[in-house]
Amino acid sequence: MNVLIVFAHFDAGSFNASLLTTAIETLKGQGHEVRVSDLYAMNFDPVTRPTDFSTPENPDHIRYDTEQRHAVKTGTLPADVQAELDKLMWCDALILQFPWYWFGLPAIMKGWVDKVFAMGAAYGQGQWYNRGALKGRRAMLAFSTGCFPSMCGPDGINGDMEIILWPIQNGILRFTGFDVLPPHISHSVNYKSHDQRRQMIDDYATRLRGLFDDEPLPFNDREDFTKDWRLKPGITPRAVGQIRALPGVEGPAS
Repeated sequence: MNVLIVFAHFDAGSFNASLLTTAIETLKGQGHEVRVSDLYAMNFDPVTRPTDFSTPENPDHIRYDTEQRHAVKTGTLPADVQAELDKLMWCDALILQFPWYWFGLPAIMKGWVDKVFAMGAAYGQGQWYNRGALKGRRAMLAFSTGCFPSMCGPDGINGDMEIILWPIQNGILRFTGFDVLPPHISHSVNYKSHDQRRQMIDDYATRLRGLFDDEPLPFNDREDFTKDWRLKPGITPRAVGQIRALPGVEGPAS
């Protein structure tokens, strides 16, 4: 199988770099083909600009998503973005590996998503969620954090990790059709001993050996929703994003 790892860390001697090395060795040892987009090493430009489009469809009013669609159709995406899009379409599994910054992706990785998950290729024309253009592929977040696990539970000070990751796991990965695997989280790395970090790296290798066997996270399909995009009566919410629909559970005021 083909695995794309998108990696965002600037230090070749970091814990994340060790995780990357382990991932490459483990996945190749399983017989998979692996490609890596090392964003810092590539000096990937994450900033979206009007000049990303050499022949815009509407030069008087650049709307990034529709210009992406036009560029995909006309084959005029920037060369670096096209190269990354080719990798994305090549892969059977995508791993986004990064240190957790401010409850989300590092800026360089978010910019990679903004540019590479292009309208007209990764989504669009009705291709989204379980009908997404990347349907049939798997995706997983693999990240490190200084947080302790107890801080990110349902009653933790940071809130439930499933809710924190909803914009990424649902809004990016599931939206474009991926089967999203539970994330692999390396908790409280800064507070671990050398031997403990070594065990965490070994645990990642074990996890990756099941990359194509793990059960994906549950999501409701588009068919579970009405024409107004609300869960149909009698449909059980399967994902944390629809938690307000659970009987007896009150969400924030609309």
